[in-house]
This record gives sequence, structure tokens and C-alpha cells, in this order.
Amino acid sequence: MNTPYPPPPPAPSAAGRDRTTLWGVLGIILGLLCCGILGIVFGYLSIRDAKRFGQSPVLGYLAIAFGVLNIIGNGVLWAGGNYPLYND
Repeated sequence: MNTPYPPPPPAPSAAGRDRTTLWGVLGIILGLLCCGILGIVFGYLSIRDAKRFGQSPVLGYLAIAFGVLNIIGNGVLWAGGNYPLYND
């Protein structure tokens, strides 16, 4: 009955705030609407934070997928001459 208390649990290794969901949602929205490259960047940031904080990286993967689809879709529209912002 004379044993000392166990040591406290270690502090989280990554100091700071968990922005996994923020980066993932921003990546999905920007990847779908306007900027495929920003969708890819925010998707990468979401995956990085998910690994750091032990969460699911699904939002990051979705953001990257939507960003790539946006880039491919814009390329197809531009190559076919149907790109709405290009009137030459």
C-alpha cells in the first residue's frame, strides 16, 4: 500500500491545434468549385494533420481527388474549345 502514484500520461507529441477537418473541407470546396491546385494542397495538409493527430485522412484524400478531377475537367474543356472563360 506504499506504492507511489503512476506517472502522468505524456503530453501529445504535436503541439498546436488540430486542423484536419478545416483543411479537408477547404480542399473539397476549393477543389470542386474553382482551384484544383489549392484543393490538392489543402488535401495534403489535411492528410498530414490527420497522421499527426491520429485521425482519419479521408477528407484529405477526397480533396486531392476532387482537385485532380477539377484540373482534368478544365483541361478537357479547354482542349475541346468549350471552356467558358476562354473566348478566342
